[in-house]
This record gives sequence, structure tokens and C-alpha cells, in this order.
Amino acid sequence: MKHKIKSLLWLTFALVWISILGGIFAISMGWIGYLPPIEQLQNPIDKYASQVLAADGEVIGSYAHLGSNRVLVDYKDLSPNLVKALIATEDVRFEGHSGIDFRSLARAIFKTGILQQKSAGGGSTITQQLAKMLYSPPSSNFFTRMMKKPVEWVIAAKLERYYTKEEILAMYLNQFDFLYNAVGIRSAAFTYFGKTPAELNLQESAMLIGMCKNPSIYNPILRANSPLPMERRNTVFQQMEKAGYLTEREVDSLSRLPIKTSFHRMDHKQGIAPYFREHLRKIMMADKPDRSDYASWQYDKFRDDSIQWETNPLYGWCNKNRKPDGSPYNIYTDGLKIYTTINPAMQRYAEEAVEEHLAGHLQPAFDRERRARGGDPFSTSISADQRKKILERAIRQSERWRLGKEDGLSDSEIRAQFDRKTKMQVWSWRGQRDTVMTPLDSIRYMKGILRSGFVAMNPHNGHVLAYVGDINFSQFQYDMVSDGRRQTGSIIKPFLYSLAMIDGASPCDQVLHVQRTYRLDNGQTWTPRNTNHRRVGEMVSIQWGLQNSDNWVTAELMSRTSPLTFKRLLESYGLRGPIEATMAMSLGTPEATVGEMVSGYTTFVNDGVRVDPILVTQIEDMHGNIVATFAPKMTEVLTADAAHKMLYMLQNVVNGGTGGRLRSSFGLQMPLGGKTGTTQNNSDTWFMGFTPDLVAGCWVGGEERSVRFNSMAFGQGAAAALPIFGKFLKKVYGDSKLGYLANIPFQLPEGFSPCYDAGNSDEAVEIYEGVNPDSTGSYSPF
Repeated sequence: MKHKIKSLLWLTFALVWISILGGIFAISMGWIGYLPPIEQLQNPIDKYASQVLAADGEVIGSYAHLGSNRVLVDYKDLSPNLVKALIATEDVRFEGHSGIDFRSLARAIFKTGILQQKSAGGGSTITQQLAKMLYSPPSSNFFTRMMKKPVEWVIAAKLERYYTKEEILAMYLNQFDFLYNAVGIRSAAFTYFGKTPAELNLQESAMLIGMCKNPSIYNPILRANSPLPMERRNTVFQQMEKAGYLTEREVDSLSRLPIKTSFHRMDHKQGIAPYFREHLRKIMMADKPDRSDYASWQYDKFRDDSIQWETNPLYGWCNKNRKPDGSPYNIYTDGLKIYTTINPAMQRYAEEAVEEHLAGHLQPAFDRERRARGGDPFSTSISADQRKKILERAIRQSERWRLGKEDGLSDSEIRAQFDRKTKMQVWSWRGQRDTVMTPLDSIRYMKGILRSGFVAMNPHNGHVLAYVGDINFSQFQYDMVSDGRRQTGSIIKPFLYSLAMIDGASPCDQVLHVQRTYRLDNGQTWTPRNTNHRRVGEMVSIQWGLQNSDNWVTAELMSRTSPLTFKRLLESYGLRGPIEATMAMSLGTPEATVGEMVSGYTTFVNDGVRVDPILVTQIEDMHGNIVATFAPKMTEVLTADAAHKMLYMLQNVVNGGTGGRLRSSFGLQMPLGGKTGTTQNNSDTWFMGFTPDLVAGCWVGGEERSVRFNSMAFGQGAAAALPIFGKFLKKVYGDSKLGYLANIPFQLPEGFSPCYDAGNSDEAVEIYEGVNPDSTGSYSPF
């Protein structure tokens, strides 16, 4: 009898193992359960965020789908502390098994499963946990749940066959979700400690590995007032002692240390250069323009986007290029490394310069003027009906209006909400401010916030070094560098003067300084006004006209060419918006972006050759292969001689003209050229400036053109925009690490003199350093 029972037990045991092994074989063959395709096992993680890197290699951002910010990290880039903590805590025999640890599995079955000893631990290896994360989504199906563990065993065994132990450890840490949009160890190290995985110390590594048991319960941020995160971290220390990685004395010492974090929430709206990163994302992911996707009035945008698609290799890059499998690139999932031209230090200086001037000087001045006119942000020159139209348009574009429509409210019911006071938060330079006001008043308040756009680039290779699209990306996401077009005002004048230089004029040629009336081709007349009333009726030089931004001299030069010729030249300078060919465009009626104008001004430093902005130098795929490189595009706009004459005149704008505050107020001594600009009624203020190795431009104004200063004291380019350039340049040249030297001159031919015909040296005239011979030494503030 005993022999029969013994045989029956052995038979049962054998049948159980035969069933298990048979089931595993059936799973591995794909007969039962779910087994991912072999190609997925060979490349199990294919969804990684793409990283945006600055010129020095600093990671300044990433692109990821919402809820996933995973960035690939190789094993060699992991701190040894991380590896030891993970193995000791999750799988101490990791190096010795092939995916399944049968000792741990038996312990889990008998102690945890049968005897209900929770402290006995589980039986899953690191490889099994990776298999679960990759291929075992939750399921309510009974059969699927029954097969879950055997499937994980099979997948784990296959992973061990295809990958080294180091690759499995890296994949595990790359895959784990540490909460707060920190998916993967790269994002987690930055989010919780502001470090890379390689920089994590022992305490930080133990904290993150401890979170792998449950990232919510043991989260040092989410559970900041709970003892659980520290207890879990100390448990990791104890496991490391058992594994022989730490001594008892080290564990006692480490366990007493407090948890110190440096929390950085992963948010694309935060960090440096957010406008740049968003602009880069949009152009790289752009689709080929289709006319049907544009409204009837958007023909100019369609034309511009089509030109960009054809001529700009970065525009639509993801859709124009293919991966080895033939599919287009996706910056959210393909783990690209995008090496940009942004200089982190210069970017921070640019952001600081904008904030210092607007928050500390210009906005308070505007607020004082606004209070004097009863709190209305709009200029007193516009009518009540115009104000009403602006506000009503803003009401219908607001989130409150959209939500009211979704709730089924009528227009009158929603409109009534805007006149009822309510508690709210409004943005200010000092952060979000709690207040009580009507939603309509909050619209008026926000309309009164002054805005700005600033960009700096290397004029020789086109590298964009700093890019500030507006004052705060979280609050104002419209990009004034690349998307916002404003009337250019007087910063367009150098383009016209350069046309005169091409036609053989020189800076010292004389014109009569009087108001003239010009007859246009359509039979009408044009009589330009002037803010400069000095030297009326006298002969003045072309140089004097530009130096003082004189409208009468400019109009006279415009009368010597055709509007169509000037329009074509503006397009050569890089202006892509619609341009109406009229004489008035010489005074700044065409609209342009800050980026276009900065690119145009590189012409004067580059011997007449304009360089297009370069945002990215190269792109790597997730395996480190270079898949794209980018070189600057050059366009010859002027002859070298014309460019040198313009360079001379624009230096004098700073040395004795409208840009003189750079010398007098900011004490800048390096070689400088530039031009101020102010449009009609002070609606737009500009400054474009350059040194031998840097070109930068700035616009300041309101969201609406009717939001403007009434007085010229603050409402001109020299007061509103120039100081941002001045502050930026002072910071850049004050930082010796950046390598900009104040004693490097502009490169001009030996013996260059702007005021004579190069073919007849007898006509040369004396040139004073930095000042035109007929200058009076004083300058207009405009």
C-alpha cells in the first residue's frame, strides 16, 4: 500500500512538472498565452523621449508624450551605487541565474504563498520584473491572469538569451516609472536630485531603488512627512550589507542621514529656452503644407510654410526623413539627441536682461502711465468702440468662454460672468497673485503686460545663441521671435541705405534736409513727416540721415529707386512676410519677426553675405548614430564695398546717434553698430545691434498695438528695447568664459575709407574715428 502511495505521489509530481514544462514549451512556441514577436524581444524598448542639448552638451529639455519622459541611458552611464543597490534589493543572485531564480521561486511558493510569511519576499527576478513591465499589461481575463507568470518566465528566459546582464539592468532602470512624469532613471535622477544617473551618490541611489517597490508609498516628495521613504531607503542599505556591498558600520552611519532632494518637476514649460524648444518641436514635426489646411486668408502663411518646407532642411525633418524600417522619425518616441546651437550662459543672460528691464523698469513706468489714465491699458488715441472690439474678441477667445459653451450656456449668460467679481490668480513678474476682480478686468490687466522678443546669433556661422520668444512661456506662449510679425519702423532704414550704397552712393554724399512731397505712381502724393527738426534747409550727409534716423533723408533715398526694387532687396535680407511695394515702406511699414531682422543684420558684419539662422548642428538616433548634420545657408545681398560702408554708418549710429545710450548709459566700449526703431504712435519699439562676432535684436511692445506708451520718454526704441541689448551685451562681455573680447575690431580692408570712390583716391576725405565729419556731436533720442 505504501509503495502504491509513494508511486502515486511521484507520478503526480512528475505530471505536475511535465505539465509545467509542457505549458512553458507551448507558450514559447506561441500555442497558448501571449508571447510577443521575436523582433520585439530583440528590441523591447522603442519609445524614448528625445533630448534637446545645448551647444556645450547640457540637456536643456526633452520631447515626450504626456505621462512618459523616458530617456535612454546606457549601462556605462549608471552609477555603480545604483547597480549594487538594485541587485542587492531586488535580485541578489542576478548574476547567477538565466532569468528565473528557482531558489527564490521555491521560497516564494512555500513561505510567501503557503505559509503567508509576507516578509519572505517574492520570487521574481529583475529580468522577470522587466518582462512584466514590458509585456504584461493588466487583464481581467481569468485565463490570461493564470498564464501571466508562466509567460513572464518564458519572456525572461528569452531576454536573458538576447541581452547581457548589463543591458537588462539598464533596460529595467530605463523602463521604471518613478512618478512626476519621471519615466526611467535619467528623468528620475534629474527630477528628484537634479543630477544625471552617473552622478548619484549612495543615499540617492538607495532612495530611488527603494521606490521601485512602490513609487507612490515610498516617494520622498509625495510622502515628505512620512517615515516610510526613509525606512525603505534604510532597508536598501541593509540589503546591500547582506549582499556584501556595505559594512554594518557604514549602514549605521548612512541610515542616520536625512533624505535630501532637489526636486525639478519635468515640465516642458520650465527650464531655459522654452520658446526655442517649442519652436524647434513645431518645425521638426511639421507636415508638408497642404493648401486645404489653411484658411482662405492664410495664403501668405501657406506660401511661407511651403518655402520653408522646400528650403529649410530642419523644417519637417521628422516627416522628410525615414528610419531604417521605413517609418518617419518621431521626436516623442525615437530617443533622438538633438544638438542645438544654444549657449546656456548666453541664454540665461538674455532671459535675465529681458526680465530686469521689463520687470524692474519698463513695466512699472507703463503701470504709472496706465493709472494716470484710469487704469486703461489702451492708448488714449483709440476710440471707445475700438476698445470694446478688442475686449469682446478677447472674451470670446478665453477659456472661460469655451467652458461656458461646453456647459450649454447662452452668449448673454457667459458674458454676464465677465462682469461679476470672483477670486482668481493673475500673473505678475513676482509670480501668481491672488486677487478679486471681474474676469473682464483681468483681461484688461493682462492686456497691459508689456511683451518682448529677443534673439542673438553668430553672424558668421548662423548659430542661434540665445532665443527669448516672450516674457514667460507658461503664461504667454506666442513666440515673438519666429511667429510674431510687427511693423519694423526705422530698423528697416539700413536696408534702404544699403541699396543706395549698391547704386554707388557714399555716406558723405549730401542731400538737402527739407520736407518734400512725392508724386506716386497711382497719382497720389506722399509727404513724410519728421521728428528731427535740426538743420532744416541745410545740406546734410547720408551718414547724418541714418545716424539720426531722419525720415526726410530716407524718403529722398527712396525716391531714387523703385518700391519694387526695394521690396526684392528686403526679400534678399530674409523678410518672408507680405510686403506692399510703396514708398512708405522705407520708413518701416513692412512687418517682420525678430528672427528675420537679426538674420538680415548679419549682412553688415559678413561682407554683404546674409546667413540664415541655424538652430541645430546635428541629430543622433538612440544608438548614437549621426542621422543629420546642418550647415548655414548663405545669401549674397550686398557687394563687399556696400557692406563696409553700411558697417561704418551703423557704428556711427552708436558712437554719435540714436544708439548712443549703449556708450553713455551702459559703458560698452567694444566695437558696436546698431539701429533703433519706433513705429507710429510708439506701438512697436526695436533695437538691432552687433559686434564683430555677435548680432542681436529686440522688440518690445504690447500684445495689442493700442497698448503703448503715450510719451516718448519710454515709448521709443532707445528707451524700451535698446536697454535689453545693452544689459545682455554687458553680461556676455563680462563673462570671460564666453571668450568675447572688447578689443577685437570689425574686419575692414586695409586703408578703407567710406567717403570716396575706390577708383579715385584723390577724392578721399578725412574720417574721424567713430563720428561723421558733419556730425554736430549731439543726437536725437528717437
